[in-house]
Amino acid sequence: MSSSTKIAMRPVWLRWTVWVLQGGTAIVFLAAGGAKLVNAPAMVDLFEQIGIGQWFRYLTGLLEITGAVLILIPRQAFRGALLLASIMACAVLAHLFLIGGSALPALILLAITATVAWLQRPA
Repeated sequence: MSSSTKIAMRPVWLRWTVWVLQGGTAIVFLAAGGAKLVNAPAMVDLFEQIGIGQWFRYLTGLLEITGAVLILIPRQAFRGALLLASIMACAVLAHLFLIGGSALPALILLAITATVAWLQRPA
């Protein structure tokens, strides 16, 4: 069974839910990645606390925007969600071990992106 056949066999409510999750996730990561790329002071400070260097902020921003675009392309949604889930897993670890603060927003985004990856996984 092909991936598109598997998706077509889902109930309508589940297809809409997946699209809403994907669209919302894309908006969040486009905004977050954009903030990193335009040198938002909060992002500069955050990555200063991480201590790797500002190049890492640019890399993270590019990866977030890439994942946000991929998650909207039906044939690439799994890869985009997997990329974003990986970024959020690292963000959770960064909050827990490097920068402090609440890891809850990153955990929520990790759960959402992992759910999308699971629902969009190849057959």
